Amino acid sequence: MRIPSGLVGAYSWDRSFRIWDTYFALIWLATSVFVLGTDFPGWPVRLTAAALLVPLIPLYVVVGRPILRGDPPDERRALGFIAALTVLFLPSAVLVGETRLMTFALVPPCFMTLRTRWALAAVAVINLVPVLGWALLWWPSDQDVFFNGMFALVTFVFSAAVGSWIIRIIEQSQERAELIAELDASRHEVSRLSAAHGALAERERMAREIHDTLAQGFTSLLMLVQAVEAEVESDLPQARRHLALMDETARQNLAEARALVAGAAPADLDGASLPDALRRLAARHEATLEVTGPVRALPAGAEVVALRSCQEALSNARKHAGSSVSVGIALAYGDASLAVSVRDDGRGFDPSCVTEGYGLAGLRARAAEVGGTVSVRGAPGQGTTVTVRLPVPPLECAT
Repeated sequence: MRIPSGLVGAYSWDRSFRIWDTYFALIWLATSVFVLGTDFPGWPVRLTAAALLVPLIPLYVVVGRPILRGDPPDERRALGFIAALTVLFLPSAVLVGETRLMTFALVPPCFMTLRTRWALAAVAVINLVPVLGWALLWWPSDQDVFFNGMFALVTFVFSAAVGSWIIRIIEQSQERAELIAELDASRHEVSRLSAAHGALAERERMAREIHDTLAQGFTSLLMLVQAVEAEVESDLPQARRHLALMDETARQNLAEARALVAGAAPADLDGASLPDALRRLAARHEATLEVTGPVRALPAGAEVVALRSCQEALSNARKHAGSSVSVGIALAYGDASLAVSVRDDGRGFDPSCVTEGYGLAGLRARAAEVGGTVSVRGAPGQGTTVTVRLPVPPLECAT
């Protein structure tokens, strides 16, 4: 049966705790057998000692197990539990020396539930007081007192060493648990920040797409409306031609909006090559197109960037240079590069004295996404040229 990952820790702890229950029961049973099977003292005393061990079972089951399974254990309740265990254990341990076997089951809970100093004090009482009481009650031989005392002392030292090791293990486990919790919290925070960054990047991408498509289309429509208003009475054929361009631009904008929503390629590139898309774009903006170099199919990312860059540059030319200037587009296929340039013979400007707006910044960001660069050349009265250079697969690889 497959266990959910969130329950693995609890399941493992339940299994290990059942092993501890079995260990406690076996030590208690072995101690009872040793007490009843020894030759000294007599039956009444041994039965009394065995009877005093019986309450340890319900005390452990009812009180001890919930405390031991606490995370962390309740220290006040743990002190009461260990004190009760000690009170029930000491009389039987004083009456019959074999009862001290029970210390192997009583010492570990001290270190599992108490702080180090309290645990060492409880272990000292559990190991040493029974020997002292037994010696005062029965006055055994010096040799028996010596061996029992040494056994109790060695047991105490061993218990202290093992108990300290247990405490260190518990502390390290708690530290690891805290680190895991911190790492888990950090992972969730990183996931949240990644999602936020992804959303921001997507918003920026959508902003660029809208700016390079719909916004430019609407700008073209406004310019055409102004042209038609000026021509409708003086030059009707030209006005009709501009109306046809308005219709084509509106349909193109609609197609771009649908492609944007669907996440598809730009409408101009749908089933067409990059030069064909640029020819249609040039016709809408009354610009010329020159294509040089071996024309070939390129990765979609490079062609989209080239088309969008050309759209942005044309929009800027019409916006800043005016609708009457001549605009030319140059598309150059190189061995491992693609360059698209948009030049106009408008009034020009000094690029070093101009603060970049959203359009030019977006154009640079779009080119940088595919490893390309953007350069702007211009001078007052000498027009402007915007050139985008993109890396593309070498000619031999493309063929």
